[in-house]
Amino acid sequence: MKPEEVDAAGLLDRQAAWLEHYQPGLRITEQGSVVSVGDGITWMSGLPSAAMEDILAFEDGSRAMVFDLTEEMVGAVLLHETEALTAGTAVHLAHRALSIPVGDSLLGRVIDPLGRPLDRGPEPEPGAWRRLETRSPAIMARDLVHDPLYTGIKVIDTLIPIGKGQRQLLIGDEGLGRSSLALDTIINQRGKDVYCVYVLIGQKRSTVINTIETLRSYGALEYTTVLVAEASALPGLQHLAPFAGCAVAEYWMQQGRDTLVVYDDLATHAKTYRELSLLLRRPPGREAYPGDIFSVHARLLERATCFNAAHGGGSMTALPIVETKQGEIATYIPTNLISITDGQVYLDHNLFVGGFRPAIDISKSVSRIGGQAQHSRIKDEAGRMKLDYLQFLELEVFTRFGARLEASMEIAIRRGRVLREILKQDRLTPLSIEFQMAWLVAYNDGLFDDTEPADIRAHLSTLEKQVNRSGLTLDNPREQWSEAVSGWLGLQPRK
Repeated sequence: MKPEEVDAAGLLDRQAAWLEHYQPGLRITEQGSVVSVGDGITWMSGLPSAAMEDILAFEDGSRAMVFDLTEEMVGAVLLHETEALTAGTAVHLAHRALSIPVGDSLLGRVIDPLGRPLDRGPEPEPGAWRRLETRSPAIMARDLVHDPLYTGIKVIDTLIPIGKGQRQLLIGDEGLGRSSLALDTIINQRGKDVYCVYVLIGQKRSTVINTIETLRSYGALEYTTVLVAEASALPGLQHLAPFAGCAVAEYWMQQGRDTLVVYDDLATHAKTYRELSLLLRRPPGREAYPGDIFSVHARLLERATCFNAAHGGGSMTALPIVETKQGEIATYIPTNLISITDGQVYLDHNLFVGGFRPAIDISKSVSRIGGQAQHSRIKDEAGRMKLDYLQFLELEVFTRFGARLEASMEIAIRRGRVLREILKQDRLTPLSIEFQMAWLVAYNDGLFDDTEPADIRAHLSTLEKQVNRSGLTLDNPREQWSEAVSGWLGLQPRK
């Protein structure tokens, strides 16, 4: 049979099945009419029983979601728009909630916020369907964040630790490497049984392609779902993108898995929400944002948590990204997100241009989970190192004035400069936690005290190779680590 004959036969079979189960009876339906359409939103008359977030179906094939209700009209954001949509088009309620297909079939795929494939692959087979908007988990279902989620980045894993189930904000100006930190973190989950979701909101197509290719080239796409609402997508899809990504990760969390979701970025999402709200004539508030913008992001981020054993023990770690302007973190959206999340990693422009990368400002970065999600060995070693680094940052100010310093202060400054060189790291080079332990032990034992900063990179390269061969773990005694590291480097601890 020809393909068109097969399609016709299938249609006849479906019609016969529908007729077989058809029950005659009284059916009441509502039909509205489009009053106006444009800029990604539409106004309709009629539909008196329409409720917020109801799905609307237009006779031309377009789809929309109810976003605003007035006494006379219904406002909606378009999710799919055809060229035939115009004033006078008939519309009716679809009688279904907005949901997305979820499951393991989405791993390695690129989809839009409605679950439609963007990678030219087949439609994913859904393991289930989940609503985009759901309540956050109950308090009694949550557990304390106690397991570390390693990023592979020296500064973060030692000084600003992140735990599974935590919400850690990545904040800084454009071009300082916020997305690179997120990509490093995803790449570092290879072999750690963590499913990842990367949500791209309002990004250029070139940025989307580069992100996908980076994940593919490092073998991270096989355990990652990329959800895209690029800059040319309808504003309604850009608004729904983070909620769709959260729903995908939430399904795995409820199956008892550990998940990581990146929202890149929520500043663009807030602007999209402001655009839709102003078009729908909602009253503007501070910086023209609607009054409920805080609630929107809180609803999203509160869904990231760690379940207790009675509820499967799964977790969802959220890394929201937000952009600042000229390093100002006291503006509306950044301060909102700082108050919602469990800490922030702040990237500083001056550190970036000074050659310290990743340009993370320790003084403005914090993890409110802290050592609770850190291995005890790493916690002990990092605590000693952090005190030295903070002391160095204070003392370094005096060197700018050419002041004569005491011998003890000169030693502290020299050690601080060595430490700053140690903390530098190239992008897309996540490091194992065993290597982090090795360099912490080497630094705290004073093995690098007589080393020039220019020679640090070579020592670290040697250390990484030896750690990978040794088989040492964090459970080995500290004395064994100290002896091994000293032998590998051929250096003796300070007296």
